[in-house]
Amino acid sequence: MTSSAPADLRPDPPVPTDAGDSSLAEFGYRQELHRSLGRYASFAAGFSFISVLTTVFQFFAFGYAFGGPVFFWTWPAVLLGQLMVAACFAELAARYPISGAIYQWSSRLSTLTFGWFAGWIMVIGQIVVVAAAALALQMVMPAIWSGFQLVGGDPTPTSPTGAANAAVLGVILLALTTLVNVVDNRVMSVVNRVGVTAEIIGAVLIIVLLLTHSERSPGITFHTGDGAQGGLLGALLVGSFMAAYVMIGFDSAGEMSEETRNPRRTAPRTILTALGAAGLLGGLIVLGGLLAAPSLTDGHLAVDGLSYVLTSSLGDGVGRFLLADVVVAIAVATLAIQTAACRMLFSMARDGQLPCSRLLARVNPRTGMPSAPALVVGLLAAALLLLNFASPEAFLAIGTTCIVMLYLAYAMVTGPLLVRRLRGQFPGAAADAVDEEGRPLFSLGRWGVPVNGLALLYGLFMTVNLAWPRADVYDPAGGHWYFQWFTVLFLGVTLAAGAGYRLYRSRVIRRTPTAEPTPTTAASGI
Repeated sequence: MTSSAPADLRPDPPVPTDAGDSSLAEFGYRQELHRSLGRYASFAAGFSFISVLTTVFQFFAFGYAFGGPVFFWTWPAVLLGQLMVAACFAELAARYPISGAIYQWSSRLSTLTFGWFAGWIMVIGQIVVVAAAALALQMVMPAIWSGFQLVGGDPTPTSPTGAANAAVLGVILLALTTLVNVVDNRVMSVVNRVGVTAEIIGAVLIIVLLLTHSERSPGITFHTGDGAQGGLLGALLVGSFMAAYVMIGFDSAGEMSEETRNPRRTAPRTILTALGAAGLLGGLIVLGGLLAAPSLTDGHLAVDGLSYVLTSSLGDGVGRFLLADVVVAIAVATLAIQTAACRMLFSMARDGQLPCSRLLARVNPRTGMPSAPALVVGLLAAALLLLNFASPEAFLAIGTTCIVMLYLAYAMVTGPLLVRRLRGQFPGAAADAVDEEGRPLFSLGRWGVPVNGLALLYGLFMTVNLAWPRADVYDPAGGHWYFQWFTVLFLGVTLAAGAGYRLYRSRVIRRTPTAEPTPTTAASGI
């Protein structure tokens, strides 16, 4: 079963050897979420979380400001690293098709306590990502129509009025996504699929138009530019922030496993295809933006980013039409990220691992949605947006913090997985392990150890790189030490809060052993 054992271990269930076996009973859970998602919906879950249009438009200016044109090469480097992580996740998605993927995978590969911290870090990071994604509206909506600048006159995200307006627009978006996350999982799936289709079409159009309006050759990507700081190495390290922020969330296909038909077959492939498609489209958009920008030295590219390129190179009419598609992508990305965070809360609460577990684990039988987690995530993300009213620097601090949290949570999966491989205890390694169609489960085979090892090293390196307290990145105006150390402080507070709760919970359980809900009672709300 999945409740905390004295040894803090979660034994693996038997690996399926019969086609069609996708039951949750082997893991100790009842099927409560509606299993209605097909292959494209599963792909959409991962692709919409990544959302190349949302994040490339949000952080292109930052990457260019610190790296110059050469920051383009951080894109394929990060994509390669994340593909190795995704390959490990694909193996686990085939063997553990359960909501709350990071928490479930980590706790089953190591101990329940270690897995709990992975899930805790992941869900806090996801909530921060929801807030950061909602802030991206400020990068495009005022560029479409000045009337969307509801607060003040300066739409620049780092200005006081731009930051305040970003928070207002973000709160409005969060209200809408929370509503969709409560209504029905079929509605959510339709919105997600339509949005992802629109985003893919829009991304292809943007790529074609930018490449056909090129002002220079691809050779420009080998130059650091006047704005690059810290030489070539510094430009690449800081410039990698944009690519690192974009290519996260591909594990969402695993998060939605309990709602996916044939998840052992579907989820591993959609994890990889979502990341691969986003990586290809995003890289071409970045390249097209660099080639089509009217100027690389007038300062606009480092402040206004791709919105400036679209409206100035393609004309206001076409540019604003494409920016409208970006707005759709941002809305769908916010929805998908909030959904993933809801599933993580639901999965941990179902095991009785969170405060108010019975409420958070309750699923509406009519809609198939855990409503309480959606409200919690929406309210907490909206509260984070209020930081933008206090200081514009919070915009970057929020965005970078969530990247670090997710990278660390990913490493807390790839690390224990590598240990299991080296001990010859890789889960589901039996030759007769099959998916729902009777085919062998997805596996890296003999490439498992080297790919897993490189994935872990890459994840740890990027975690340190992103969290490093660079004053010129996190506190460019100076005088605010807490912004320079914001990511480290936030992570420390998150870990301390988690440790405090675990300590309190263990004391309560020792005093009243019957207070610990089992996975099945937590899920049923008993």
